[in-house]
Amino acid sequence: MMRQKEHLSYSGALLAAHPVLEDPNFARSVVLISAHSSEKGALGVILNRPTGKTLGQIDGQFVYSPLGKAPLYKGGPVAPEQLTFMAWYLSEASGVFRLYFGLSQWRAQEIIENEPKGEVRCFLGYSGWQEGQLEDELKQNTWIIAPINKTLLTKDQGDLLWRQILNATHPELRFWFQRPADPSLN
Repeated sequence: MMRQKEHLSYSGALLAAHPVLEDPNFARSVVLISAHSSEKGALGVILNRPTGKTLGQIDGQFVYSPLGKAPLYKGGPVAPEQLTFMAWYLSEASGVFRLYFGLSQWRAQEIIENEPKGEVRCFLGYSGWQEGQLEDELKQNTWIIAPINKTLLTKDQGDLLWRQILNATHPELRFWFQRPADPSLN
């Protein structure tokens, strides 16, 4: 009798780049995987590459919109001109953490207007993997898988988010993730 191959989905997980990953597109990055299947590949956005700008600062159509103040991030090397909206909030009534990816601008605006504790982020570009590519990279220990932690998502930014996730999941790698990105600055 043949056993069926087990198919894991990493949708909704965070990928933290292993400290030795030097690809400039992903070094010291944290990627939220929004969709994954072993047959179709994976799709996500880099969470810890803020541009320091808001959507209204780069696109005039949003200047007077509630979305104008939404922070803008570099989501990945694929289609860097494409804009993707993501939002999350903790539902006070149910205590459930809700995460939304790939929202329309109208739905993102609705969350800003109706969820006082909601956060909306905009991403330029995305990160993508072809069929089997992410699985191969995971076998090579290129990525460290971590669950979504709402505290980290709302509190930590940039390199600090990456360090916090690695410290929480693999403290034995502390030597590697505490070193400066550019060792000549040490």
